[in-house]
Amino acid sequence: MDGYLGVIVIVVLVALIAAGGLFLLFRPGGKAAPPPPPQAPPLPEEEEKHPPAAGEAEGATTTIPPPAQPTAPAEPMVKAPEVEVPPPSAGRMVRLRSRLAKSQSSLGRGLLELLSRDRLDDEVWDEIEERLITADVGVAPTRAMVEELQTKVKVLGSRTPEEVRALLREQLLIQVNPDLDRTLHVARHGERPAVVLVVGVNGTGKTTTTGKLARSLIGDGKKVVLGAADTFRAAAADQLQTWGDRVGADVVRGPEGGDPASVAFDATARGMTEKADVVIVDTAGRLHTKTGLMDELGKVKRVIEKKATVDEVLLVLDATTGQNGMRQAQVFAEVVNITGIALTKLDGTAKGGIVISVQRELGVPVKLVGLGEGPDDLAPFDPEVFVDAILGE
Repeated sequence: MDGYLGVIVIVVLVALIAAGGLFLLFRPGGKAAPPPPPQAPPLPEEEEKHPPAAGEAEGATTTIPPPAQPTAPAEPMVKAPEVEVPPPSAGRMVRLRSRLAKSQSSLGRGLLELLSRDRLDDEVWDEIEERLITADVGVAPTRAMVEELQTKVKVLGSRTPEEVRALLREQLLIQVNPDLDRTLHVARHGERPAVVLVVGVNGTGKTTTTGKLARSLIGDGKKVVLGAADTFRAAAADQLQTWGDRVGADVVRGPEGGDPASVAFDATARGMTEKADVVIVDTAGRLHTKTGLMDELGKVKRVIEKKATVDEVLLVLDATTGQNGMRQAQVFAEVVNITGIALTKLDGTAKGGIVISVQRELGVPVKLVGLGEGPDDLAPFDPEVFVDAILGE
């Protein structure tokens, strides 16, 4: 009996121990069984096992990379501008005459109307004189014109519209002076290029005129080098660089605030090295003291002449500034020997008489006129085309 009880006690103890273990395993918050160890991923189809090379561990795999695909060459981030082929300068003013007529014909129509009146008394002549002076013809040229017109009208007596037109055309042409030599001197001197110095106040269109002139000369078949000697304005050098890039003209630049004469010298030297026909030098347009301006431009000219001859000194004037432009012109004329005038924005003013007054005051011809904002709107000045535009013909 005692042995039977002992067996029962042992069985009960074993059952209690087993129940306690299960309780500890499955109670809330208990730790889950650890996950099975990860299995190695299957090899991709492209990878092949090869016998290990010397020094490699047994079982190591070697991956054969796919063959390299040819790559297309990368395109440049900034493309160089395409070089343009400008049209020749011949006939430009004829093509642009309609623009000139839009701004100038009001002067011609007014004068023709006054001169066509049956009775030309002092009041009418005073009005004719006022219209001419308002158009910036200048006092002295205006008086000369009016006196000559009065004499011719008395001789004619009665006047037809055709006679009045012919009379006025004759007098305007006399004042514009078609006999002045308007040739732009840009011919090479043997091994040396011609040199054009462009001067004028900032804001008159000086740098733009330099670029347009280069374009015009290249259109005429000449090789051009540009000198950005306006070193006091970084924008001027950048602007000239853009003009040069468009037509394939080399541009010589210097550091901002550097010596303008040094840039002019380097540009002339580059022109000789590259056998250019023309070197065009854009100068600084600061109108400070006359002495400072004289020193600066004088030095530029002297330095250029160590290498070549300065064939043209072009003064750029803004036609819309009227008599203010005349005062600027007089200062530059006292500082440097001007050979010609480039009159910009002539299509933007009704005061075309500045052509007459500036020539009379400075004693040099208007050689170039700007008649618009386009790259080919700089034209050699033609007196007859100009007068016909004033008369609305």
